Amino acid sequence: MRRVLALLPVLIALIAPAAAAAAPSPPGANVACTPTPAHPYPVVLVHGTFANRFNSWQAMSPALKRAGYCVYALDYGARNGSGLVGVYGIGEIERSAQQLRDFVADVLARTGAAKVSLVGHSQGGLMPRYFIKDLGGAAVVDDLVGLAPSNHGTTSPFAPIAYGCPACRQQAAGSPFLQELNAGDESPGEVSYTQLVTRYDEVVTPYTSGFLAPDSQVTNLTLQDACPNDTSEHLRMPYDPPAIAITLNALGRAGPSDPGFRPACTTF
Repeated sequence: MRRVLALLPVLIALIAPAAAAAAPSPPGANVACTPTPAHPYPVVLVHGTFANRFNSWQAMSPALKRAGYCVYALDYGARNGSGLVGVYGIGEIERSAQQLRDFVADVLARTGAAKVSLVGHSQGGLMPRYFIKDLGGAAVVDDLVGLAPSNHGTTSPFAPIAYGCPACRQQAAGSPFLQELNAGDESPGEVSYTQLVTRYDEVVTPYTSGFLAPDSQVTNLTLQDACPNDTSEHLRMPYDPPAIAITLNALGRAGPSDPGFRPACTTF
């Protein structure tokens, strides 16, 4: 399986032309929307490595929409035409963060909102931190919720050998990119950082590498502390009902998540 994954970016580069086309939007996202006083900040959904907005947010996007949020989702990080086969999040993280910056600027212009909240899965929880720290995102981001984020990288042997996937190498534990990103304050700005990890994560290893350094703006949560029988692993996190409930809780208040919140422990 690891050999197949390692060859995937190479195959994409061989079969896909240079252009990239965005994947379809998930249900409820990227439609005209006016933020309400109850939910003044639109939510931008940020997928992970080898993923796209359509296959990552089929459950989260409609849940946020039903809760009254304006929801937007982007594709980022295409490389060598990979977007034409629905594969994103493989390009250099710095460039992907620039794409997020531009997408957020467009959302703010379209909605008139002062800030956005970000919900990201895997690399989608890590990459926005570069936007916040180095590209001015601290001024326009209210919340960052990371689902199984790769904040301190992964010890998986797959990451550094994923040819054709610069983002994979950058997410290897101890990479120069991660050393620079995590130097100093790991949670800059007046942003609320909620990091939700799962003990069954087989991609971000160890799973605790998703946590950020303790700070008044940081809430580190393990899914199984709330729902011990929930076996959701890395890929299921954006679809897990308790994880969605925890995300809604994190977005629904000003400041860090309530550590006493307990979702209904139902799984699919």
